[in-house]
Amino acid sequence: MTAGAAPPPQILLAMSDLGFRVTHTYGLSETYGPSTVCAWNPEWESLPPSTRARLNSRQGVRYVSLECLDVVSTTQDATPVPPDGKTMGEVVFRGNVVMKGYLKNPKANEEAFAGGWFHSGDLGVKHADGYIEIKDRSKDIIISGGGNISSAKVENVLYGDFGGVGCGAAGRAVGGVAVCVCDVEARN
Repeated sequence: MTAGAAPPPQILLAMSDLGFRVTHTYGLSETYGPSTVCAWNPEWESLPPSTRARLNSRQGVRYVSLECLDVVSTTQDATPVPPDGKTMGEVVFRGNVVMKGYLKNPKANEEAFAGGWFHSGDLGVKHADGYIEIKDRSKDIIISGGGNISSAKVENVLYGDFGGVGCGAAGRAVGGVAVCVCDVEARN
């Protein structure tokens, strides 16, 4: 089992090659730990290994203990995004395993629970099969020239194209210019 940051498909593929089937879960302290699981779908068995790894790297579907899970637009109306695997939105939660609020912090509670949902700060997409997939943290987006670049996408490229075994990417403005800093440990 793995939790936390989304495992790159390349890592899951390598684990599969070693005979392991990794189960991916996702959650936050505010949602009492794991709230979703990337439940293995038997139909995936007939797919190429790289496709299985990509599907298994998604955050999955809600655990039964969570009342509602959705991905909503980041606009004021927070409408659900279409399940097209492309339209980005924010992952939101509702249910009795979601915390009641931050202690003595009404401003944070107002922001976190806008519209009656707990807003995770994680940006993701919904797929037609009901699985969600985190694309990045809203606070980790790299802004360059008016465009948004996903730090998670940069990391996945480093894992796949450059053979990294451990890497991280973060954006920061230096002298008015967006700089992406990457730390990559290469395979032997």
